[in-house]
Amino acid sequence: MKCLLVASESAEVLFYWTDNEFLLRVQEQYGTARDEDGRPPAFEDRINTLFAPIIISCSTLVDRLGDSYTAFSTENNDTYVLHQFEECLYIAVNGDGEESEDDLKRKIYVMKKFTDVLFGMVTLSSALFRKELRPQDTEQRRVLWLHLQGLLETYSRLREQDQSFLVEAVERLISTPIARAVYRVSEPPGKQLNSSSERAGEEVQHAFILVHTKLLAFYSSRNASTLSASDLLTLMVMVQHSHPSNPEIDESSPEHVQHDTTVGSELFYTPEPSPTDNQAELSRASIEGSPMSRASVEGSPMFQFVDPDIQMAEDSLQTLQMSPPDPATPTRVFLETTLKEGFYPMMPHSMYTLPLWPGITLVLLTKIPSSHMAMSIYHFLETVTKLEKRLSDSKEGLVPLRGHAPIQELRSKMDKFIRVLGSSEIQTSLLQNAWVEFKNRAFNRGGPGLSRELVSSCKKLRTQLCGVFRQCFLSEGCRTQRLSPSLQDRALTMVQDKLMDWKEFLLEFPGLIHFIYVDRAMGQMIAPSLNMSERASSELGKGPLAHYIKSKVWSLVGTARRYLQKGYTTVTQRDGDYYFCYFLWFENETGYKLEVVDIPSLPDDSAPIGMLAWDYYRKLLRYYSKTHSSEVVKCYELLTVHLGVIPSDYVLQHCSQLARKLWEPSRIPLL
Repeated sequence: MKCLLVASESAEVLFYWTDNEFLLRVQEQYGTARDEDGRPPAFEDRINTLFAPIIISCSTLVDRLGDSYTAFSTENNDTYVLHQFEECLYIAVNGDGEESEDDLKRKIYVMKKFTDVLFGMVTLSSALFRKELRPQDTEQRRVLWLHLQGLLETYSRLREQDQSFLVEAVERLISTPIARAVYRVSEPPGKQLNSSSERAGEEVQHAFILVHTKLLAFYSSRNASTLSASDLLTLMVMVQHSHPSNPEIDESSPEHVQHDTTVGSELFYTPEPSPTDNQAELSRASIEGSPMSRASVEGSPMFQFVDPDIQMAEDSLQTLQMSPPDPATPTRVFLETTLKEGFYPMMPHSMYTLPLWPGITLVLLTKIPSSHMAMSIYHFLETVTKLEKRLSDSKEGLVPLRGHAPIQELRSKMDKFIRVLGSSEIQTSLLQNAWVEFKNRAFNRGGPGLSRELVSSCKKLRTQLCGVFRQCFLSEGCRTQRLSPSLQDRALTMVQDKLMDWKEFLLEFPGLIHFIYVDRAMGQMIAPSLNMSERASSELGKGPLAHYIKSKVWSLVGTARRYLQKGYTTVTQRDGDYYFCYFLWFENETGYKLEVVDIPSLPDDSAPIGMLAWDYYRKLLRYYSKTHSSEVVKCYELLTVHLGVIPSDYVLQHCSQLARKLWEPSRIPLL
């Protein structure tokens, strides 16, 4: 029984997702309720009624005590985790014991990451973000909520099944021929597309090929910023949501060989398309936030569809099954970018998801022509936000204007920025009014200057800057420019012509059952496959055995994270017939192991360790690099599962040898 809710401080539901068990419980709890017309209330109203006391009590505690609770359990063992981002309260619930507090907290942070990638700097204004997350138009709201619900479902599925989402690092497919072919496969589309006149001003920054959720090849243009592992994992969730694949099919079977007419006589060993039942299940999962039972999907309904929300869910299921996404239509995403001008956490890009074959996808990330506008808006927002915080936190409530370079720069550049916007179709009157009010208060002799009275003007100016950002990058009119369909087809053909067959990287050590090796500086991981299917075997055999080992591995990762949060970098544990090891260490660029140091422990209420919730490892590398400023510091993790009969000395020796053997493949550059 699971639920995730986003609500405003006034207890307005901004978004919700639930599974069927939670839906049925709410139905049973409010089943006899009727509105004035004798109809049962909409499910959204039921959710609002259920959570309103929690939301109001949380807001009251914040107002009166400046603090609130972050988690609690009920008498029937339901677990609630709460976290407030600005003026939006996120609540995650679990009632079946399958998710811990840490799991629920991680789900909340992942949901926040999704909204950051989808809405960009609009999330920096609570007022605009509430409107964006809950559109007034019912149809727009339905489509948006279904999309977000599907992303959450896809993430939850991947975290349960995929090791890369368990440890939150990108898994690469590595073999000697693939290492040589990486540049050959992924470079031509990027270079040739950027030299075409059909690109409508867009520039391909990154091109990469995914085999299910594994990275096969990667290309970045010369001037492109590094694509962070957190953003890449988020994009993988989006690709899997829009083009779900089934990685459990044995790809080496002869019956799965397909011949593509676009590539002459070459043969490609690819997975089968997902079965219809699986597609239906995935479609159902993406709208599981609507009150429809499993039985209603599989056969006879358990209850009548009288709620309009339920009918909407049933219609949406048919829509999702019959109308797959158009791969030629790009998705607007906002990603972390580091340029010579500075760091920008939410720069607009267009993402093109082009299926090559079932389970194999080419993804293009392009820089849009108006991206320089986002850089200016972010500079202004950063200056205004910092000033607002200084004024709010200052005991005197005053900040000296003289010598305050960012404010002087804001004063000189904002007028020019508004004039430039005035020559376009962007509506600037509200921004102009907010800026005039800010100037009159901050810079005029008769005004209060940089005092606490300026806080309200800062908030208005910040909101209007976010509003201009929304007009520039999220409105329908800004999405007309894109790569032409013929140019996208050309990219597909080039990659299909050059793509080679691949084989998974497999290492064998006596007594070693499983391992996960992670390069945290690059955000990439290597691990043997864990196949749960009875149809196909992995290194661990079929079904039950692999499933048992998988449960042990997932448990080990959770244990390692708990100890890492307390400052431990080495964990060894014997569990029945198995021996688990976890190591975190630092090296320089040549592979020389650096000395062990005590790392900081984290408070219990900190964000979950990983890269999606927040980039813990980036901060850890910065902390360690303070004492090694003259060299590049790398961070690695290794998790191993051995048979318990192997002596501990041999286990440690295996771990050391395995780390050395895996070090060389990790040097392969992703160009």
